[in-house]
Amino acid sequence: MGYTMKEISKKMGITPYTLRFYEKEGVLPIADRDANGVRMFNEHYIDCIETVQALRSTGLPLAEIKQYVELYKMGDSTLQQRKKLLVLQRSKVEDQITLLLKTMEKINYKLALIDAQDNKFAKLP
Repeated sequence: MGYTMKEISKKMGITPYTLRFYEKEGVLPIADRDANGVRMFNEHYIDCIETVQALRSTGLPLAEIKQYVELYKMGDSTLQQRKKLLVLQRSKVEDQITLLLKTMEKINYKLALIDAQDNKFAKLP
């Protein structure tokens, strides 16, 4: 099944400008075009967008995503290089999660203090 730029933008939550930019930068493949020259996107393209969005959400710079894509294009001979890049990024994400969990603990502690104070003062005459 093929999707137009408008459909893929809505489905993926990404602007047409961003899609064109990612395509131009080489982090997304060049989209196929129909007989009228309209970009058409297939399921593989959706998978590519999801991968780029996932890597961007972890803070991976576009240049490193492009490097990953270039390695992917080179085939199975680059599996270990891609694995190394992803393992490193996973480690960074794990560090981010640990930091966020500590932050959540601190916020929960502060909320508990506020609740304790709020309940204490509510009972005073």
